[in-house]
Amino acid sequence: MKSVITTVVSAADAAGRFPSTSDLESVQGSIQRSTARLEAAEKLSGNIDAVAKEGVDAVYAEFPEGVSKNIEATIRKDKCQRDVAHYLRLINYCLVVGGTGPLDEWGIAGAREVYRALGINTGAYVAAFTKIRDRICVPRDMSAQAGTELTALLDYLINSLS
Repeated sequence: MKSVITTVVSAADAAGRFPSTSDLESVQGSIQRSTARLEAAEKLSGNIDAVAKEGVDAVYAEFPEGVSKNIEATIRKDKCQRDVAHYLRLINYCLVVGGTGPLDEWGIAGAREVYRALGINTGAYVAAFTKIRDRICVPRDMSAQAGTELTALLDYLINSLS
């Protein structure tokens, strides 16, 4: 799984050198932000189903047909909520490890192509994650730094599905 530390060490090893000062500063920054990432992961994991439901409700407000027109409406909504919760779990893993590895490996690689092949509208997922991102309230939900860490990963996912 990719994290800042494994990425830095792998890059330096591949180049046949020791990690540079800027490499080590990158690792240090990641370690300093770890408390905020873990706070965001804790808050997200405690409410993951409610957050996913809120995101899906936003999808169905914007896209009444949901993500796929070929399936019954209730099943569509349940499957959409399942997928949104899955992506939120991957974001939670990313917050814990301090990198985008879980999201890259299990959520993004080939996702757009699979969704297109199945006739699923990725715009609906983008709408759900945008609603979730815009709903984060600092300091009610979490600290400013924790909100920044979570927002950055949501933006990463939104951009990859766009």
